Amino acid sequence: MNRALVCGLLLLLAGCTVGPNYHRPSATVPPAYRNLPPDQAANAASLGDEKWWTIFQDQELQKLIRTALEKNYDVQIAASRIVQAQAQVGVTRADQFPTIGAGPGFTSERIPGFGYNLIQLQGLLSWDIDFWGKYRRATEAARANELASEWNRKEVLSTIVANVAMAYFQLRELDLELDIAQRSLKSRQESLQLTNTLANGGATSLLDVRQAEQLVETAAETIPDTERQITQQEDLISTLIGDNPHDVPRGKPLTEQPLPPTIPAGLPSRLLERRPDIRRSEQQLIAANAEIGVARAAFFPALDLTGVSGGLEGTSFAKLFSSGAGAWLVSAPLVQPIFTAGRLRSNLKLTEAEENEMVLTYRQTIQQAFRQVSDALIAYQRYRQFREHQEALTTAAQSASQLSELRYKGGATSYLEVLTSETNYFAAELNLARARLSERLSLVQIYQALGGGWDI
Repeated sequence: MNRALVCGLLLLLAGCTVGPNYHRPSATVPPAYRNLPPDQAANAASLGDEKWWTIFQDQELQKLIRTALEKNYDVQIAASRIVQAQAQVGVTRADQFPTIGAGPGFTSERIPGFGYNLIQLQGLLSWDIDFWGKYRRATEAARANELASEWNRKEVLSTIVANVAMAYFQLRELDLELDIAQRSLKSRQESLQLTNTLANGGATSLLDVRQAEQLVETAAETIPDTERQITQQEDLISTLIGDNPHDVPRGKPLTEQPLPPTIPAGLPSRLLERRPDIRRSEQQLIAANAEIGVARAAFFPALDLTGVSGGLEGTSFAKLFSSGAGAWLVSAPLVQPIFTAGRLRSNLKLTEAEENEMVLTYRQTIQQAFRQVSDALIAYQRYRQFREHQEALTTAAQSASQLSELRYKGGATSYLEVLTSETNYFAAELNLARARLSERLSLVQIYQALGGGWDI
């Protein structure tokens, strides 16, 4: 009899699990990324597989990233959500098992002509048997949500690495702009002093002096605003690393930050396994799929062992442990939903619609990922070409400025030519600094788009 009871309980535990089993939805995956150089189309290696410290080799930048990965509040919040999801798995999984309690009790009753005291020591068992897999599907959904929170944390790590790197490169570009402005200001002040000397000697006009003053003030006015941007950029970096605003140590200048000669993008199909946002979206889809099983299980009868109790009863402590004091009660109602005013069907329809939304979100996330990689690849190529042309332009502008200065000193031209040439050279230098920044920012964007930065 006991063996049959155990076998029956095991059968009830195994039961069946209603609802659809998860299958990854189909997605349109291109054979190669658009805007990828032809000689790299068949290369399976990907920049996203590289560790972030091999991409960003500035030691000060590496220190900032490590600090951010440890102290940034978004990272800590994401880690806290993982703990919450793990706890939720435990809470949901516990519903599959019986709840058992025990304790003493005392009952005293007296009516006219009769009275008694009853001492009890009993255990209570409550068990909603998961015959249709309602709680198993709920646990499946909870585990998928836990994995989604883990992939969310990895996405946060990737974003923090990219944000710190971009903020640092922007800071070093502002440092370069400040250096350009300060050098130009010093040179123009010397030119103004020479022009004043010539004007005092009658060799030039007051107009030349005023034009030289324009050059001085043009360089001078950019310095306070650039210094403001530098301070605010340091505040941003301080916040990213989880600290209050403070000075940020510098490493290599922007011009010495290394750039890879080629960008291996890898196979697009690998992006589905590499990108944290795609993996998170898939886990959310798995959870939504499992919730359909929970909704369908509600249509079937529920076997709820809520009235199972057993123990000892007696009118005194001596009789409590005597022979014949045992007592038990079993109640196992089988309840079939008959009329719920459409609630069960509406709930099933809701879960199916939510699952369909997650399928669309999953496919949309993949599509957006391919676009981000394509955009980043073309940006890196074109920014590099732009920077090369800007270098040539800056070299030409520098030469023109030097020649104009020599011609003015030799009396062959007016100061207006110096003014124009110097203005063009100053603008070209600033544009070159920004072009170098854009090239490095696009590298960071490629690395993040390819799913790099979270594998620490």
